[in-house]
Amino acid sequence: MVVLNRIYTRTGDDGTTALGSGERVAKTSRRVEAYGTVDETNAAIGLARALLGEGDAVMMERLARIQNDLFDLGADLCVPDRGEPAARPALRIAQTQVDRLEAEIDAMNTELSPLRSFVLPGGRPAAAQLHVARTVSRRAEREMIRLAAEVGETISAEALKYVNRLSDFLFVASRYVNDRGAADVLWVPGKNA
Repeated sequence: MVVLNRIYTRTGDDGTTALGSGERVAKTSRRVEAYGTVDETNAAIGLARALLGEGDAVMMERLARIQNDLFDLGADLCVPDRGEPAARPALRIAQTQVDRLEAEIDAMNTELSPLRSFVLPGGRPAAAQLHVARTVSRRAEREMIRLAAEVGETISAEALKYVNRLSDFLFVASRYVNDRGAADVLWVPGKNA
């Protein structure tokens, strides 16, 4: 259980922050960039939920689950796996979370017509915001891959799979939301040439 009695601690005034392991790192470290971008993804999804409203309870529930998963992913990323025994087990993304995303992508996709063109962000405001969340999640994925490429740093395969599937989920979710009130905006190659 997390208890936050005070919001500010002043310990980061020098440009550092504490990881979940207690280790202090620069706020510009790759690890902080990675979990910070995961947090940004979560905020973008929160705005999509606010724009969606209560009209689609199933999508609201799916997005709420993903927001919780993104806190799990942030917790996973903020405790580096240094290959040493930990005082308490770190929270890690599980394959079951990846499997759930895949099942939800497949369920939504069966209700949609096949794509014959690339989709431009647009349509319903919630759908456009899901595209924003998708692009932020892709940036989070790139940050995680950059982190994993650094010497001494690891990211679990499940965490990488989760963030990769998440952007797929958000793309299909935007189409699903548009299918319930607005048409996808399709790319027309060379339209304005």
